[in-house]
Formats: sequence, C-alpha cells, structure tokens
Amino acid sequence: MRIAVAQFTSRPADVAANAAVMADLVREAGAAGARITVFPELALSGYELESLAADPTLWTAPDDPRLDPVRDACRAAGTAAVVNCAADGSLTSHVYGPDGELLARYAKQHLHTGEDEVFRAGTGDGRFELDGVRFALATCFDNHFPELAERAAADDCTVYLASSLYGRGNGEREIAAVYPALAKDFGLYVALANHVGRAGPYDACGRSAVWGPDGTLLAQADARTPGLTVADVPPTDLR
Repeated sequence: MRIAVAQFTSRPADVAANAAVMADLVREAGAAGARITVFPELALSGYELESLAADPTLWTAPDDPRLDPVRDACRAAGTAAVVNCAADGSLTSHVYGPDGELLARYAKQHLHTGEDEVFRAGTGDGRFELDGVRFALATCFDNHFPELAERAAADDCTVYLASSLYGRGNGEREIAAVYPALAKDFGLYVALANHVGRAGPYDACGRSAVWGPDGTLLAQADARTPGLTVADVPPTDLR
C-alpha cells in the first residue's frame, strides 16, 4: 500500500479554495498509486482560530457541499483522504473512502493552548480499515501523549496517521523527536502531514514524512515546497 502525506499553504478562512487544492493533491496522489492521502491540521480553513470562533460558516459537516471537489477526487482517483477541519464543535478529521463516502471521523482529544477556547475535546479514538489495513487517527498535540499510539497498537492498527501543525525551530525538533519514537516504541508506520508556510500565527516547517515501525525515516518533504510525499507499506508488514 502506498501512503501520501500532503503539505501546502492553506488560504486563510477560505474553505472552497483550500478544498480545490486538496482535490488536486488527491488526484495527484491517485496518479502516483497512493491509496490514501493525509492532510495537515485544519488544512481546510487554515489554522485560523479567531476566524473559526467568529464565523460559523467556516465549520464543515461531512456532507458540506464545499467538500464535493475532494469527494469527487477520491472517487476519480480511487484514493481515500483524511481531511482535518472544524466540525460539530470539535477539531475533526473526516475520512473519505475511495468511493467518496464518509469512512470515519475523529475529534482531537488533546487540545493545544487556545484551541480549548474554540473547540471541545474529543473522547474516543479514531479507527478505520482500508484494503484490510487498520488505521489510527491523531491530530498534532495528541501525538505528544504516547498512550494514543499505545492503544492503536493494542487495537491491531498498522498505520498511525497524524494531521499536524509545527512551526520552524522548536517544531522541527519536535517532529524529529516525537514521530520516529512513536513508530519505534509501538511498532507502527507513522505518517505525518504538516503545513508549509504561514499557518495562523506560525511559520510552518513542512517536513511531512513517513516512518517505518523501527523508527526509520522512509520519506520526507523539505521545509518549503508544497506537494506530496509518498511511501510504501510493504505487504509483508500488514497485519
């Protein structure tokens, strides 16, 4: 199975424009043979907490028509997509299957500073299956609580998908420390999708990546270039 992690610069508070970019990336991922594409935290609206608090039109239910381009791209490319957004009071990932239908939802459990003024924390873990592979979902600060990955491994997940936002400097160090450790400690493939460029108050550092279950870096984007990074999960490793 081939996994794609996407990084781009979201247009602030413009759901339709960001959905169009995401649809293009899903089609590109499908053309590259990927079966799933993971997007960064709040990629759909941009990491714009003040705007999200003030404007309810930036919140997107799973069937929001502004997401039609993404769902259509999933169908056309035969590729699933993890779309992170604001929905139903939470910071949420909608997972659309290769048929464009909603496959799973996950609400971020561990909110970072300021997020708790806009969102309520989720209370359940995110899981779904695709092509017989079991996936776990997590969002940014969640990944600093290793019990989420521990539960994913105990629940027979093989791949751990992390929609995130990290800025330059300390964020780059956190990526290098946190994600390969999660992979190695719990025997998981870990896929991180991060923003690149301006994201709310952050200058995002890119470096979207996939690590193998021994902590080895399989593929990684650079710090500045929008686009996709892909890696293969060997069939012999799939449970």
